[in-house]
Amino acid sequence: MAISLSKGQKVDLTKSNPGLSKVVVGLGWDVNKYDGGKDFDLDSSVFLLGENGKVNSDADFVFYNNATGGNGAVVHNGDNRTGAGDGDDEQVVIDLKSVPSNINRVTFTITIHDGDARNQNFGQVSNSYARILNEETNEELIRYDLGEDFSIETALVVGELYRHNNEWKFSAIGSGYQGGLAALAKDFGLDVG
Repeated sequence: MAISLSKGQKVDLTKSNPGLSKVVVGLGWDVNKYDGGKDFDLDSSVFLLGENGKVNSDADFVFYNNATGGNGAVVHNGDNRTGAGDGDDEQVVIDLKSVPSNINRVTFTITIHDGDARNQNFGQVSNSYARILNEETNEELIRYDLGEDFSIETALVVGELYRHNNEWKFSAIGSGYQGGLAALAKDFGLDVG
């Protein structure tokens, strides 16, 4: 049975699941009734961070246009442009044992594509979640439902996998940002000029 987390909670991943090497991080969301005349396109992105909380290079920013990072250890499975249907909207596969040693944290985000220009925000999004599955068995290990705490934000830091004493843990962050992907990228050390 999956461990259900609340904002701010941390949980061990590999220590309580010995032998776990590959995980799938599934991200999902629904768009509320919205009649702004423009499509709603949410995107998941992954930032591979060093000890300083920053990316080492542009290659450590994994998203639908740069689907592989960490020397192949992190693979984004593609862009879902509508969020329609049941189940995960986007997925990222991570080979925990292959993540380069200079990567301390793997941070998962969801942003609204052109959210500011389209006058869209996370107040119009519901049922957002992140879940971690054992890639081999498809068993859901961890689930974090973000709730409806957002209004004007156009980007969310959902959570992160991080190393602690040679084990991997997951932290449920659930923090909103204004300024979309550009604001997140800048905070994580990318030059967005």
